[in-house]
Amino acid sequence: MEGPGELTEARKRAEEQARDEATEFREGFTLRTMLGGLFVAFIMLPGGILLGLVAGAGIGEAAEWVTIVLFAEVARRSFRALSKQEIYVLFYIAAGLTSVLAVERGIAGGPFGELIWRAYTIQTPAFEAIADKVPSWAVPSVGSEALQSRTFFDPAWALPILILVTVEALIRIGWISMGYILFRLTSDVERLPFPLAPVAASGATALAEAGAGKESWRWGVFTTGAVVGMVAGFLYLAVPILTGAIFGEGLQIFPIPFADYSKAVENIAPGALIGISFNLANVLTGFVLPWHVVVGATVGSVFASIVMNPVLKAWGLLPSVTGGGPFITKLAADMDFWLSVGIGLNLAVAILGIGLIVKALREVRARRDLRGATLAPPPGRGDFPIAWAIAGWAVSTIGLILLCRWLVPDFPIGIVVFFGLVWSPINSYISARMIGITGRGLAFPMLRESAILSAKPRTLGPWYAPIPIYDYGWAAGRFREVELTGTRFTSLLKAEAFMFPIILLASLLFWNFFWQGQPFDGSQYPYAQRFWPIHAGAEAIWKQASLPGSEFEVQPLKPSLVGVGLLGGLSLYGFFTLLKLPILTFYGFISGVGLWPANTVPQFLGAWLGKRYFAKRYGLDTWTRYAPVLLAGFSCGSGLVAMLAIAFALVLRAVNALPY
Repeated sequence: MEGPGELTEARKRAEEQARDEATEFREGFTLRTMLGGLFVAFIMLPGGILLGLVAGAGIGEAAEWVTIVLFAEVARRSFRALSKQEIYVLFYIAAGLTSVLAVERGIAGGPFGELIWRAYTIQTPAFEAIADKVPSWAVPSVGSEALQSRTFFDPAWALPILILVTVEALIRIGWISMGYILFRLTSDVERLPFPLAPVAASGATALAEAGAGKESWRWGVFTTGAVVGMVAGFLYLAVPILTGAIFGEGLQIFPIPFADYSKAVENIAPGALIGISFNLANVLTGFVLPWHVVVGATVGSVFASIVMNPVLKAWGLLPSVTGGGPFITKLAADMDFWLSVGIGLNLAVAILGIGLIVKALREVRARRDLRGATLAPPPGRGDFPIAWAIAGWAVSTIGLILLCRWLVPDFPIGIVVFFGLVWSPINSYISARMIGITGRGLAFPMLRESAILSAKPRTLGPWYAPIPIYDYGWAAGRFREVELTGTRFTSLLKAEAFMFPIILLASLLFWNFFWQGQPFDGSQYPYAQRFWPIHAGAEAIWKQASLPGSEFEVQPLKPSLVGVGLLGGLSLYGFFTLLKLPILTFYGFISGVGLWPANTVPQFLGAWLGKRYFAKRYGLDTWTRYAPVLLAGFSCGSGLVAMLAIAFALVLRAVNALPY
């Protein structure tokens, strides 16, 4: 049905990259990883909050690698090196605790960042006309003591915080349960390669071997990548951060996030998104991803964003594209056309994937001795019954549906049920397949907004209700990483149980601390001062547009274009099959339609260099093992440099604030 030979070969290469990673499964959640989690929560997390407010950037990989290197070094000096399972769990905990809540707003620091944003927006001039329609269970009313005193420790916050904690708990249960189900389907049954999963596994193994005093090729390749990452991180990240702290305006040697040349061709190709990213991580990612996937993604992104956008603009299908910069242009083009077409294309991926699963299960029944396609998990991996996972997902989803019903009884329950029980599983499966094949997930922007706008609610409650429109596909890749590091799945469950109260407590304390200081739109926080009012204004327009009698008219989702995308995706698959073209290129093309050419072109350069130069110089098998370790080292090196620059900038900013 879908080029099983190609997927089998890609899976083989991915497992070759992680050779000897998982000789046996061991527990990775220990007392030392618990201490690492506390270190991240109470030392790194406040730095992440401040960095987001100041520069709009999350602490991300910097916190992950600093924590790992620090604890690995402490363990080595105590003559008890960290195991690769412990290193991966540290990596996992650090990533979970420092993840960015809203990238475009620069909000990190755990779930209470969402309540901070609500408290900010409801008091802005943009919300003045609709502030009285914001429900008190989402945020206290304007003029209340809770907002005037700028503190979470007020009775008016009790219900919003209770709802927040409940939703966070249900979402965690949902992603663990659905993520495990998707992992079993895409990895154990379909045997998809998950090309980026070996990166974390290789990095953990290299650091574990170094801590144990073992000399291996991994450590040499890892340190090479780390040195390259330090140099690139200094030029790309540290220079803007440091110069911004010293001179008040950052010097960018290389444009961040990319150099935009769209305006140069705006007159002859309106709507074209032409640019190039100088982030070297894109090139190294191209080393790791399958060649045909990168080719397809590059062709798809160039076709959609450079070739078709001007054509669609000429045909009158992109009426909202009127210039204003690359980000506004892409958002407008997505709203007018690509969001709907993209949903159709990815529904085609779901149909093809379901067909493959049916075929694989038939093969299991016909050949019980075929270990590669059986549902029986390997011993010692820490699996739990599928029935438990299904029950966990059902409890999570039904809980969110009932909570929505209680919070917004006037909102059509059919929409909530459809998204929770139908769309979210389908969307998650599509995303898991694409991650398993291409290394990239999917994103359907404005889907939630489309649903709320179509319902025309009388209040703003639905905008704050936990409508279960979630993509759990990323979690399948996380389970694959856990497997490749030889870590038992029970370690992940224990880590989540440990992280949940810690992140809630740390997020509450530190966001409350920052809130009671200077106003977020003050000069002390330049990124928030500049961009928060813009995002608050845009959010106010969306919410006003959903109310009856609004002068705004927005319709992001167009069923006819969804149908065009579905038929186009199935037809394109048939074309690839008929001509016996590489099927991985088809999946790469589908994933590339929504990507920036500025990022896919450097990835293509990396893939071309890997295939044409490095694979020939070192041998294909050797280069296949080197590439993910090199990328892991690069991430470590750039993260360490970024962390040092951030620390220096924060100290300098604090010193400058002193009156002497």
